[in-house]
Amino acid sequence: MMPPVFTPAAFVRRIGFYVLVGLVAAFFAIPLLWLLTAPFDTTPAYGVQVPDFTLGNFRTLLANEQAMISLGESVILALGSMAVTVGGAALAAYALSRVAVPGRGALLYLLLLLSSVVTGTTAMVPIFLLMFEAGLIDSRAGVVLVMTGGLLPAAIFILKDFMDATPRSYEESARVFGARPLQILWHVVVPITRPGLATIAVWATVQVWGNFLVPFILFTDPAKQPAAVIMHTFYTEGGQPKLALISAFSLLYSAPVVAMYVFVSRRYGFRFHGGIKR
Repeated sequence: MMPPVFTPAAFVRRIGFYVLVGLVAAFFAIPLLWLLTAPFDTTPAYGVQVPDFTLGNFRTLLANEQAMISLGESVILALGSMAVTVGGAALAAYALSRVAVPGRGALLYLLLLLSSVVTGTTAMVPIFLLMFEAGLIDSRAGVVLVMTGGLLPAAIFILKDFMDATPRSYEESARVFGARPLQILWHVVVPITRPGLATIAVWATVQVWGNFLVPFILFTDPAKQPAAVIMHTFYTEGGQPKLALISAFSLLYSAPVVAMYVFVSRRYGFRFHGGIKR
């Protein structure tokens, strides 16, 4: 077989491709590089620069009691919403996968369409009125319910594919030995669909972790505001951002989500389709 011949035009195209890839990589890498260097700089700027190393920014941040409390509030809201989303989506997806519901496909696509509206800006007025009538204003449970309502449709849509990929013969074998439906779900279906559940868990956590609008509107007590809201208070009276605090807080704020992503990715991997053959 003859080796490929590189013409000048092909060489130019190859160089152009590598240059384009390099520019795209730099476009995404520079903000990350700023996030890793600015927190350790005495006088961080808007651009990336060699830091004048210091830990003073973190000491100042740790002295800010409200900022530390807000991280704890974010953990509570994210874990609560994630648990309700994963549990509810698993039950609903399993039911839709195993029960022949008329119009099941249309129902799934309708749920997916509504998921982009439930927690959107246009729905906040009726959501606020609903939470007010239910007495859930300034309540963590209310925020978790609203966030979960927006996440469940897409979570059900994704998990149903994993449930469909679970062989029914496994469930029939468990049923022969007297297992009840919930026991079959917990001991047979859940272990097989674990990668899908892990994917939904990380996705739900990230969605809640970075949400600003819902807690900002439904919480009236500043002590209950999560980190996504508190971060917007790191400005001077003249409206200038405190880059030292913002950069240090941003690094702490992003670390838990990145660690969760790496852990789940290494253990289960991220797949949006069933991973078992019948």
